Amino acid sequence: MKKWLLLLILCANVRLYAQQRPQYTQYLLNSYLLNPALSGIENYTDVKVGYRQQWAGLQDAPKTAFVSAHWALGDEYLWSNALSFETDGNDPRARSYTQNYTASPAHHGVGFIAVSDKAGQLTTTTFDMSYAYHLQLNNQLNLSLGVAGGISRIAIDINALLFENPQDPALNNAVNARLLPDLSVGAWLYGANFFSGLSVQQILPQKLSFSGDKQYQTGKQVQHVFLNSGYKFYLAEDLNITPSLLFKYTPNIPLSVDINVKMGFKDRIWIGAGYRKQDALNMMAGFNISHLFNLSYSYDVTTSTLNQASKGSHEIVLGLLLNNVYKVVCPQRQW
Repeated sequence: MKKWLLLLILCANVRLYAQQRPQYTQYLLNSYLLNPALSGIENYTDVKVGYRQQWAGLQDAPKTAFVSAHWALGDEYLWSNALSFETDGNDPRARSYTQNYTASPAHHGVGFIAVSDKAGQLTTTTFDMSYAYHLQLNNQLNLSLGVAGGISRIAIDINALLFENPQDPALNNAVNARLLPDLSVGAWLYGANFFSGLSVQQILPQKLSFSGDKQYQTGKQVQHVFLNSGYKFYLAEDLNITPSLLFKYTPNIPLSVDINVKMGFKDRIWIGAGYRKQDALNMMAGFNISHLFNLSYSYDVTTSTLNQASKGSHEIVLGLLLNNVYKVVCPQRQW
């Protein structure tokens, strides 16, 4: 194996351009994966289970699986002016919703995220617990501040690596896995028709190497900064469109930009499309099955030079709305 490739692996560059966090196309439906400030934002316990196959057809391409859940603490989340829909099929996100919208009272929220991300011979498993406090700024505006902390296990399958020299000094005292602390913070501003959030992941600087040879101990984790925002426009009483932007900044690599648009009809179905700068075009669709389940799927068409080997990326997410006492069929404070 060439020296530079071995160095790349041992320094744990999990993604091209050193991106170390998983990619998500459906961030608009589960921004909690990017920002702990969303903990407890809804009237119910919001559970998401998802799987992503990045660059299908490319050998050892990234595969990501996750489960997340968050909920509000206490009974305050059942605010008395929340809309109640006893019969499935009513539309809580119709245009009239904005006229009756009232910001949620101040409350606490907690949650957890478990992610397994495998790329080549590297597997990263992360478990984080989160906490957020939601401030009521006025009758129609909330600001939440959140923090998440946990642990990451980053492992390398050394036996699956091929070397020109089996006695390569890079393997001296090599270890198979590292345990590292994980910390993220975020803020989220939201109202009836808009949201805007800022978060930072992997705040704690951590050295990362699997080799006992000092010349290969230059790897490290880097901070990831996420800034996203969106606004919902109504085309008709039961038809809305939500354009959104997501900026992802990681040191020493180009700024990543996602531009998405999502169109929803009542509280049942939605479709969407987007573009990720110098990476992919995506198509999305979702169906709110009942006040207990929703399901969504996205497909990315690779536009980078990887399209010669990649058949695109697939992502599927199943949502559960537990303790949904108001029987809402779609999220009311996520988009």
